[in-house]
Amino acid sequence: MSVSRRALLLSGAGVIVAAGFGAYELVQDGALPGKYFLATIDGACGSAPPAPGGPPPRRRVARFYSAYRRREVEMVTLVPPGTPTARGLGAVIALHGAGGSASEMAGLVAPAMTSARVTGFAVICVDGGNTYWHQRANGDDPVGMILYEVLPRAAAAGLADRRIGITGLSMGGYGALLLAERLAARRVLRSYAGIGNVPSAPPRYLPAVGAVAALSPAIFASYAAALAASKSSFDNPADFARNNVFAGLDALRHVPTWVACGDDDPFQQETSLLLARLAAITGRAIQPGILSGCHDDAFWGRNLPTALSFIAAHLS
Repeated sequence: MSVSRRALLLSGAGVIVAAGFGAYELVQDGALPGKYFLATIDGACGSAPPAPGGPPPRRRVARFYSAYRRREVEMVTLVPPGTPTARGLGAVIALHGAGGSASEMAGLVAPAMTSARVTGFAVICVDGGNTYWHQRANGDDPVGMILYEVLPRAAAAGLADRRIGITGLSMGGYGALLLAERLAARRVLRSYAGIGNVPSAPPRYLPAVGAVAALSPAIFASYAAALAASKSSFDNPADFARNNVFAGLDALRHVPTWVACGDDDPFQQETSLLLARLAAITGRAIQPGILSGCHDDAFWGRNLPTALSFIAAHLS
């Protein structure tokens, strides 16, 4: 019987002893913890990309009280270098993962913008907490914040917000797909009503989606699986069902969609199913699909430039 190199590494390290190959398979399949340890020690996760050459984007930081999230939030806008003003640039919303923040997401997006040589749009990162980027039973509404507080601020700064790009990673990858579905199907819960301390009167339209790019989307097979991974992911089974990205995939039929997930990522199985269903709906394979890597900053750092280039090609 042939033995994989991971099993050899682990047996040599004394990690798998009496349990033998059965335990290795359980770890590799995710039933036991340690899959990332296996992937890390044998190099399957890959390394982070080198720092890009060239000037970084300019970072503009604002804090405001969000009436939709009922708390103060941070909004970081990344403007391509060499552009004296944001006026006339497109707008891309970038959604962070669980436990992340606008600042952390901006730290990942900034070098990706440099690598991708982004010139036509600014990227906006904003605090979404652990909401899984949908309205929650306690009233916390990150989508309302984006549509009715963030985008009006972007418009006031001169950004073009009638047609936007959306990207995100992990929880934010799920959120990017969900938000794109809702906007493409014109399914939003509230109209612009001027709620919150916005700098000008909110526009009376909802943006179209020029493109969406999701990295390692945190898509769960069931409410039980979501609850086991994060107790803050969904309020209850009904909340999970209402915000199931599979239910709204048809809305992305005519939306340029890009999805990437690592082959050593715990969300690889559900992402593969999503890719297959999207391909059936759109009649084309969704690129780039499943790539080598894990659910980590290294994977996102390697692939965010391509995601931004994809959005740039469809947003211009």
